[in-house]
Amino acid sequence: MKKSKGEGKSKNNQEMSSTHVCLSVIISLCYCYFLSAKIPKGIPRLISLLPIFYLFTILPLYFSSAFLIALTTFFITWLANFKLLLFAFNQGPLFLSTTNVSLPIFISMAALPLRSKQHSLKSNEPNPTKKIPLNLAAEFVLVAIFLELTFHHKSQIHPKLILICYCFMMFLMIDILIALSSSIARILVGLEVEPPSNEPYLSTSLQDFWGKRWNLTVTNTLRLTIYNPVRSALSEVVGKKWALRFAVLATFIVSGLMHELIFYYVNGVSPSWEMTWFFVLHGLCVMVEIGVKRAVKDTWRLPWFVSGPLTVGFVVATAFGLFFPPIIRNGADERVLEEIGSCYDLLKDKMLQLLNFLGHFR
Repeated sequence: MKKSKGEGKSKNNQEMSSTHVCLSVIISLCYCYFLSAKIPKGIPRLISLLPIFYLFTILPLYFSSAFLIALTTFFITWLANFKLLLFAFNQGPLFLSTTNVSLPIFISMAALPLRSKQHSLKSNEPNPTKKIPLNLAAEFVLVAIFLELTFHHKSQIHPKLILICYCFMMFLMIDILIALSSSIARILVGLEVEPPSNEPYLSTSLQDFWGKRWNLTVTNTLRLTIYNPVRSALSEVVGKKWALRFAVLATFIVSGLMHELIFYYVNGVSPSWEMTWFFVLHGLCVMVEIGVKRAVKDTWRLPWFVSGPLTVGFVVATAFGLFFPPIIRNGADERVLEEIGSCYDLLKDKMLQLLNFLGHFR
């Protein structure tokens, strides 16, 4: 099929934007590694990083693709900026990276959503073996199935089932993106990283889901940048018990605001704040859950086959009511599906052509 001049021009502009953004990120992180790292920690180093914070905040605006906007906002505007904020005070993975490793590892840790094994926070509990192991190939197959359903047969499927497909696709896409980032870092710089998630569909409580299973790269970053400082600052003011609860709520509020920012960039419309309320609701529920667990201690606990479905069901139900509506209302889901679906169709056609070509030699 012959491409129109407009499509070709748009593709060229997208490629130029991608090159510009990648070079900007690399040059900025070189500045951080060679110059900002030499400035005393604290306010002086933070001031030296202000131009980088600004640049990383506007980089998504160079794209017209909804998928690339969301990806850049997540990787760079959110995670990289938060890591650099920690770096300003000699904390987090980037500070550790400047002390004993090379520039490529520093850039990888900053620009990609990774948790290096030597830098990740150690849990008091051993990392459990996966009960339902999903490798990358299986996740690609599942994404292909959900894309086929939502991209080609959406009009024939009940809206609630579409939302369920979106839930699965969100988990799988985040897992795949972070797994691919991890593979790139491992191949190029030999960096061993932690898995992006730990079977969130097996969560037995909201605390378990958000703290130990879902999108652990974000969890680790928010723990260091929001939860720990807020808890430390409030401990002497309201006591350790309430400081912990307020820190939990503050972490969820910041997460909600960053999700609003992602979809503000994608949609270009003022936020409705439903997404923030989704995270506020979950933050409040986690606070209550912590209080209940402390009150009953180990004297009473729901069996896993009851608490598991209740937990996952609550996450999905509240996502249906608060998380997905602003995405669907403004057509962000359609834009992202169109872009990913077009790539999927192209790849599928190429695979079929290859199979037909190989069939001629039988």
